[in-house]
Amino acid sequence: MMDVPEQSYLCFPQLNSSCRKPTNPDQQASFLYVVLSCISLVTVALNLLVIISISHFRQLHSPTNILLLSLAVTDLLVGFMLMPVEIIYTEACWYLGETLCVLYYVVDYTITSACVANMVLISVDRYIAVCNPLRYSSTVTKRRTQVCVCLCWLCSLLYRFILLYEPLQHPGRSNTCLGECVVVIENIAGVVDLVFTFVLPITVIIVLYFRVFVVALSQARAMRLQTAAVAARPPGAVAVRKKELKAARSLGVVVLVFLLCFCPYYFPTLAGEDTAVDAASVAVQIWLTHFNSCVNPVIYAFFYPWFRRSIKLILTLQILRPGSCNAKII
Repeated sequence: MMDVPEQSYLCFPQLNSSCRKPTNPDQQASFLYVVLSCISLVTVALNLLVIISISHFRQLHSPTNILLLSLAVTDLLVGFMLMPVEIIYTEACWYLGETLCVLYYVVDYTITSACVANMVLISVDRYIAVCNPLRYSSTVTKRRTQVCVCLCWLCSLLYRFILLYEPLQHPGRSNTCLGECVVVIENIAGVVDLVFTFVLPITVIIVLYFRVFVVALSQARAMRLQTAAVAARPPGAVAVRKKELKAARSLGVVVLVFLLCFCPYYFPTLAGEDTAVDAASVAVQIWLTHFNSCVNPVIYAFFYPWFRRSIKLILTLQILRPGSCNAKII
């Protein structure tokens, strides 16, 4: 058996400062590549169905669904942009340069921040719908929701540029060798990021949903004990209330899954350590946050009949028919 030259294991064989190429066993690497690629494809396909459904059918153009649309866009970007880069980087070196390395993580963190912001907006939407239903239609309008979504994306982008200002000024500083793409967020910046993108948003989400379910329980008890009062309500009032409570429960599952997927990523900062982001390691916590983007549409399919109906119309190409946007989905 011929000896393989040492240079063949380097990202840049002509340079002594080059990193070594990933040396995963062939079978293990192939299996990992196939699994992660399938997750990426499924994430893109499912979230594309959500985007087409909400965008095409006019009956779905509600403030709540606008928030779900924004969340689906973030999930689509995760499957289309972030997952493929990380999959390729696990099998090869980083050849795109130090500046693009930092910009990639700016995009990565911006999408993550937008996802967290969308979760907060969804919680606020459900809080108003359940706890103050009489003012919901006048307070939460499609126009205001669209403005809030745009602001959440803009603020996420600006915030991430500020957080990664030092790596942007000095790209490659955290790399130990050529062919590596690593960004290290110092502990102080990591704590700030932890507070603004995890502690505060998660606190708001938990508090609002706790209030929502307390009100939901009290309303259910009132409907059981005061049947006369229920009968005296305007026609359809009980149906509307049940619809809002069901939506709150369904979106509560989305928020719970989000918490389970994102909490492990922030454990290093909670432990007082610097956060080193390196896609080559395929860290479980990084892919767990990305896997959340694949799970969300599955939750919609399980809880929302309108999503299952719209999928059927899309896959059978009935949306190409004239006037299909006016189809009854809900």
